[in-house]
Amino acid sequence: MNFKIGGPEERMPLPVIHAFGILKKAAALVNKEYGLDQKIVDAIAKAADEVVTGKLDDHFPLVVWQTGSGTQSNMNVNEVISNRAIEMLGGELGSKKPVHPNDHVNMSQSSNDTYPTAMHIAVARELNSRLLPSLQQLLDSLRRKSKEFENIIKIGRTHTQDAVPLTLGQEFGGYAQQVENGIGRVKDTLPRLYMLAAGGTAVGTGLNTRIGFAEKIAAKIAELTGLPFTTAPNKFEALAAHDAMVEVHGALNTIAASLMKIANDIRFLGSGPRCGLGELSLPENEPGSSIMPGKVNPTQCEAVTMVAAQVFGNQVAVTVGGSNGHFELNVFKPMIVRNVLQSIRLIADASVSFTVNCVDGIKANKENIAKILRESLMLVTALNPHIGYDNAAKIAKTAHKNGTTLKEEAIKLGILTAEQFDEWVRPEKMLAPK
Repeated sequence: MNFKIGGPEERMPLPVIHAFGILKKAAALVNKEYGLDQKIVDAIAKAADEVVTGKLDDHFPLVVWQTGSGTQSNMNVNEVISNRAIEMLGGELGSKKPVHPNDHVNMSQSSNDTYPTAMHIAVARELNSRLLPSLQQLLDSLRRKSKEFENIIKIGRTHTQDAVPLTLGQEFGGYAQQVENGIGRVKDTLPRLYMLAAGGTAVGTGLNTRIGFAEKIAAKIAELTGLPFTTAPNKFEALAAHDAMVEVHGALNTIAASLMKIANDIRFLGSGPRCGLGELSLPENEPGSSIMPGKVNPTQCEAVTMVAAQVFGNQVAVTVGGSNGHFELNVFKPMIVRNVLQSIRLIADASVSFTVNCVDGIKANKENIAKILRESLMLVTALNPHIGYDNAAKIAKTAHKNGTTLKEEAIKLGILTAEQFDEWVRPEKMLAPK
């Protein structure tokens, strides 16, 4: 091994290896139409299935930090499938007979088109099987909380300062919308991700393939995965650029930004229990401190925000990698897909953990929410249409200075009667347009 960089934890992500198994099986099945012996096709297909299912995972030790085209990993897959197929056919391991890693397993292929194809297969499968269901679980939980809290009126905050009221349900509805938008953003990237480079071979011309191979292998991969893969309309772009990956990670980065905001809001609203905002009670999952008895920390929120920070870093790496496609080949492929897959896994796992261990169990501290609402000076905003901005500001500033209530100062200043104040300052009437 010429790339002893990073150790075992830096191995090529298994979703890429499993995607290669799908690709090699599809190639063998298509190459049967172009003369590949049926016995060899069957052996390659069976060996490739074992790659897909993870049975042969231990045979893929190579790390991400290798050639930027992923050639070593493509050959690793070719050789493992070749040897396993030889074994199935009763041959001698390492003999390259009767199944040759290049002539048969890699037939009509180059590392330059197989690796980007495996990238797309791996990421598309992870998005559909892992990320989108996880985000949907979080979305459903936030929607339930929005409904549960729909009648709880609380004070809003802008610039971290007191603002006008809204309901806790409206606040959680905003969080739900962010996650829903994130799901939509990911889905919007899928059409480009479903375009495969296979058939472009070395530089995109399709040298050493047969007419129709590119279309047929894309169709076969679609059949094997149940996902609507198609052949890329321009193989030169598919080899030299990875804009689809940069686009996908852009959506992941946006989701991470949303999760950072949501998790921070929830942990700050749950701060306390006596000296913070204390509007929410978060689930007590584990002791919060090794020195302070009884302390409960917003650990799930903290985990989510750390995940978001990692995704932000991955965004930089993916962007740099995607922008460095020199001439006919991008040579940052392993690094790009490694970071995209890590972000998918982290966001998916964090979303489920956050849902199950935090959001599902959030409770509203109704008494404290009501107390803070009553004490807010920003309820004075409801008086603007009746007494004007300047008079309303005078009431608020005087009440703040004297430590009194809005009502007390409005009456003392002679601007309003008690009856007028009670009629016009009603938080439940301040939640929507009139």
